[in-house]
Amino acid sequence: MEVKQISVFLENKPGMLTEFAKILQKNDISMKALCLAETPEYGVLRIIVDDNYKIATVLKDEGYVYRVTPVLAAVIPDKPGSLVKILDVLAANDINLEYTYAFITREKDEAYIIIRVQDTEKANKVFREAGIKLLSQDEIDKM
Repeated sequence: MEVKQISVFLENKPGMLTEFAKILQKNDISMKALCLAETPEYGVLRIIVDDNYKIATVLKDEGYVYRVTPVLAAVIPDKPGSLVKILDVLAANDINLEYTYAFITREKDEAYIIIRVQDTEKANKVFREAGIKLLSQDEIDKM
């Protein structure tokens, strides 16, 4: 079960993230997760949203450079050490973790983590076998 992540390239200067967030607001697009990495010249904003078609259309119309990347969204218990199971499963199956970031949920005792690996199909399979619940794009859209 893959989820679509949108990676947007933003110039690294004051107000660029604000401008981007206002575009989302104006178009009624809700961010579910956000991660921002930067270099001196630009930032890479990684987001999970509630409407991937709409955001792609908006970003294209607004002239943003972006990419859609398949990622996994795993549900883990909201307690110390929960990440270890995810990492152990990946390592035991020789799957390299490229990056990860977390986001919160309204569900008590659960947390969500976005996981980017090169082989999402293999990771999806080994997570299912390990009893790790993955969210679908539809479940994220409805949050």
